[in-house]
Amino acid sequence: MTAPTSSLAPSFVYDAVRTPFGRFAGALAGVRPDDLAAVVVEAIVARAPGLRSDATRIDEVVFGDANQAGEDNRNVGRMAALLAGLPTSIPATTVNRLCGSSLDAAMFASREIEVGDADIVLVGGVESMSRAPWVLPKTEKPYPAGNLSLASTTLGWRLVNPNMPAEWTVSLGEATEQLREKYDISRERQDAFAERSHRLADEAWGSGFYDDLTVAVPGVDLARDESIRPDTSVERLAGLRTSFRKENGTVTAGNASPLNDGASAVLLGSAAAADRIGLAPIARIAGRGANAVEPQFFGYAPVEAANRALARAGISWDDVEEVELNEAFAAQSLACVDAWGIDPEIVNPHGGAIAIGHPLGASGGRILGTLARSLQRSGKRWGVAAICIGVGQGLAVVLENVSEAKA
Repeated sequence: MTAPTSSLAPSFVYDAVRTPFGRFAGALAGVRPDDLAAVVVEAIVARAPGLRSDATRIDEVVFGDANQAGEDNRNVGRMAALLAGLPTSIPATTVNRLCGSSLDAAMFASREIEVGDADIVLVGGVESMSRAPWVLPKTEKPYPAGNLSLASTTLGWRLVNPNMPAEWTVSLGEATEQLREKYDISRERQDAFAERSHRLADEAWGSGFYDDLTVAVPGVDLARDESIRPDTSVERLAGLRTSFRKENGTVTAGNASPLNDGASAVLLGSAAAADRIGLAPIARIAGRGANAVEPQFFGYAPVEAANRALARAGISWDDVEEVELNEAFAAQSLACVDAWGIDPEIVNPHGGAIAIGHPLGASGGRILGTLARSLQRSGKRWGVAAICIGVGQGLAVVLENVSEAKA
């Protein structure tokens, strides 16, 4: 693995914001995904004095979105920019790497900045799992005699290619059961991890940590993430029925991330862009990594993705003081933490997706923004944002706290 050459200009995180995440069929269910995306685009521009006065300084918008089967079709990144009132001259694109889409957007944008193709890129992600449509496949011939079934596009496999091996196309929950069997992750550890996620998320909201990281959605009464259960306990979680296996199962609705709606945005720029943005940078994007494994073991893919990102940043796990790991399931999160050999207490200190929620396309932006702000406030130098992705992939980004880098 080779580190970036010295001729590349560094890229930085300047700001991050997200909506509170709503539950499936909850407070945000009445809001279109393109409108959700427009909320965070408008908010992050308004928070940057230089862009507020002249938004044409933004070179490009790159958004992530996993579904794209309904109101988020036809390049939701461009729709968000237009709905937010950005100048029509600003180009925009939408990327899809399922759960990793908005982290992928940030990785794409940081490369643009580093090679000199852009100075300021607004990235983000959105998902409305509540509004994801049912789809009806087209028939090969008109007027079929038999029945047709609608397919939900909310989550997971649909309209599966019959040439795909069956072991690759199991449900995400069954895949996680196979992963926890492989790495010996007990139900007790999963439930304890889930309880911690809810407790820390509740404490973070109570302490005001998320106040500057979130923006309200106009017309919606939602002041904080809707899926957090501050009164949950290990005992309550232990009493839940398993969701994917009747026998020998461990994965429940309590130790898995829920279905959610929400949007996130992150403002990236070069060092020279600070004056044009009107803000000081928060963190440097120091390394990126992607990895792929067998589809059914998707939850383990962040392990090598993060290892690669660290190698490219020129540091090791011994240097890392904080990790934002998207909690798709407690079992897969624990498998990754075990593989890295790190202190579990540095992982998701402000709660994770089991409590906060996982609106697929928005989650990468959430973990990246949370990590950047957390490093800034704590004074810690190095952090990792990592996420697992359906069909067997993982992404990771290493951030360096700018103030600590100068110390």
